[in-house]
Amino acid sequence: MWTFFTDSDTDFNLETCKEYGFKLISMPYSVDAKTVYPYVDFQTFDSKTFYDMLRSGVLPTTSAVSVEQYKEYFEPEFAAGNDIFYIHFSEAMTMTFGNMRKALEELRPKYPERRFVEFDTKGITIISYLMVKEMADDLKAGMSVDDVVAKYEPEVNHYTQYFFADDLKFFRRSGRVGGIAATMGGLIGVRPIIYMNEEGKMVSIGKEKGRIKAMERLVSYVEEKGDDIMNHRFIIGHTDAPEMVEELAARLREKFGDLNIEIVPTNPTAGSHCGPNGVGIAFHSKER
Repeated sequence: MWTFFTDSDTDFNLETCKEYGFKLISMPYSVDAKTVYPYVDFQTFDSKTFYDMLRSGVLPTTSAVSVEQYKEYFEPEFAAGNDIFYIHFSEAMTMTFGNMRKALEELRPKYPERRFVEFDTKGITIISYLMVKEMADDLKAGMSVDDVVAKYEPEVNHYTQYFFADDLKFFRRSGRVGGIAATMGGLIGVRPIIYMNEEGKMVSIGKEKGRIKAMERLVSYVEEKGDDIMNHRFIIGHTDAPEMVEELAARLREKFGDLNIEIVPTNPTAGSHCGPNGVGIAFHSKER
């Protein structure tokens, strides 16, 4: 029997996990030296309250899940005779998976007959959300873990994500986005356009002056790279920017028709790096 895991940095929450039969690994963030574990310390993410806190000047930090915590997630499954399939956010963005591997090194001698299969979405937030959902659909329909992995490994770079941030101080502090300093300079009102590259890293690929221009640029990427988008979910993510989301969805539907759009609030751990008023899209694509 298999146990399916994902993590909160894929924007899955407890409700989505229950729908698909997944267990959730909580990726922590810290505020004023207090570490918070999403969906452990709270059941429902209050997006507006969290991003209002960031607007007030709070700058959260993030940290890795410890070796012992990974063991607490995985060992009960192995002890119960279950194998594990974990679909996770990009390993290239974090040190946390080093701790995961140390935990597995300790567990494998105790449970040599058990399997652990992982799948790196090479993304975070909505691109990972899109991939986990589509993989979960296949698992729910009865496809085997090995067949799901074989199907989606060639597909990883056929999912893409673009987004823009509203306030550069969050990205500057986190250092998680390549090219920010060189691309942005000290310009006021500029939105960096960021995407997930094939290595699973966030990279700034340009800038736009103002939110309207930034949204227009996102739409242009769908036109340029979109592939079979009517037969896949189309995800819009945001860090408490509902009005921009509504406008962007309207622009997308006007341009491409009745897309299957899902609107997803960005989880607080990832949101700690990009700050409030950001908007992004994830879709099936010709390439990353």
